[in-house]
Amino acid sequence: MSDEKASQICIVTVTGRDRVGIVARLATVMAKANINIVDINQKIMEEYFVMTMAVDIGRSEADIGQIRKRLDQVGRQMALKITIQDENIFKAMHRV
Repeated sequence: MSDEKASQICIVTVTGRDRVGIVARLATVMAKANINIVDINQKIMEEYFVMTMAVDIGRSEADIGQIRKRLDQVGRQMALKITIQDENIFKAMHRV
């Protein structure tokens, strides 16, 4: 048996008023939880910040519920709306 954990990709979406430190704060949360950011896309629309991240939580000791709680805390502190969903659920909800 391998010690390697299977990849588990989740999609994180972040919206709110633009301010300094959003990406840094979220990257720090991910790094502390041993979550790899595999893709990131962000836009500033007027003063509104919109970001999506694909993250691999497969090697994290935290489960998606614990990660969601940490992201909710950041969202409250920074006045952001942050969601995390399993990639398959995200794709099913956003199918065209």
